[in-house]
Amino acid sequence: MLNRLQYISQGVSSHEQIDNIRHALDAGCQWIQLRFKNTSEEVLQTTAAQVKRHCEQYAATFILNDDPKLAMEVDADGVHLGLTDMPIEQARNIIGSHKIIGGTANTLQDVFKRAHEKCDYVGVGPYRFTSTKEKLSPILGLSGYQAIMHSMQVHDIQMPVYAIGGILADDLEELMRCGVYGIAVSGMITKHQNKLELIQLLNQRLYATT
Repeated sequence: MLNRLQYISQGVSSHEQIDNIRHALDAGCQWIQLRFKNTSEEVLQTTAAQVKRHCEQYAATFILNDDPKLAMEVDADGVHLGLTDMPIEQARNIIGSHKIIGGTANTLQDVFKRAHEKCDYVGVGPYRFTSTKEKLSPILGLSGYQAIMHSMQVHDIQMPVYAIGGILADDLEELMRCGVYGIAVSGMITKHQNKLELIQLLNQRLYATT
């Protein structure tokens, strides 16, 4: 079963990335996605290997952003791919059937595409404006998620949907009510002063209806 709360890492250096991830793990986060852009292949490899060890210590799921080959090298639990990254079928041939593959989607057509590609989950967004991403896709808002979840139900698509992009704790009840499986957050956890309290609150709300 996939964890309903994903932490997408932040940090301009390897040290900052690892610190933020360790703090999230210490606070009880059980799903880490290493997202480390604009760095060298060597630094990314070293960082990913360290994150893998930390996730093992906490029995947390470790997903690597963008790079199926490196995900295999460090034995990550899976990979997350954007719409312009490697095709899902090609990534599956690299990492095998037992690993997790998640994909990004910004529209209903993207969601259908990800379902056809047999992604294990899809990250759909953005919910609202966020400064985490440089090139932000059109905002979906609650009505956008409601329309997507309704269409998925009509077409009997069972793929878990994670809402992403500027999500606040107070958004969770409505998002879960419309059928979203979970959330993927970054700055919310990174910047919070009491991560333990926040993650407990998020998990309470995410699992309240299960």
